Amino acid sequence: MITIFETALELQSFCEKHAWNSCFIGGIAVQAWSQARVTRDVDLTLLTGFGDEASFIETLLAHYTPRTANAAQFALRSRVLLLNSPSGIGIDISLGALPFEQLAVERSTLYEFAPGLKLRICSAEDLMVMKLFASRAIDIRDAEGIAVRNDKTLDWRYVEEQLIPLAEAKEEPEILQQFARVRGLSATL
Repeated sequence: MITIFETALELQSFCEKHAWNSCFIGGIAVQAWSQARVTRDVDLTLLTGFGDEASFIETLLAHYTPRTANAAQFALRSRVLLLNSPSGIGIDISLGALPFEQLAVERSTLYEFAPGLKLRICSAEDLMVMKLFASRAIDIRDAEGIAVRNDKTLDWRYVEEQLIPLAEAKEEPEILQQFARVRGLSATL
């Protein structure tokens, strides 16, 4: 049986073969920085910039099966390409171009999940920003887990500096309130 991690390793190799800059986010990064939980898909940020997304999408669609009708058009609108791996595992590729996304990929590192299984994942801080920005219940639980597991090493100032403009752009000041609450969890440990 093909696992999520094997699918991720194959996707990472595909990106490396094309000299694309990327890193894993979402459930895979959560396994490294928060509480282990079940994840059913592979989430990746792929730096495409603005204007050349179609060439990345075309190359990916030649190798992977789309999960939606008109996947290319959907990806160009939403900046997320929804694919299936050859074994049927879902792959969500965020088409990264924002300064924060560029930083997240630049700051990413290889993490060894098992002997011989090293995946490039975003930092704990960047994952915290993504989770607080998304603000779904599962994302808040993941952010809490990151705070608890990494309380002594997190660069909270960096998280706040990245989160403020994103929360302002989304016009959701409650994201910053959630940040303060999650940071408070770490301070009580």
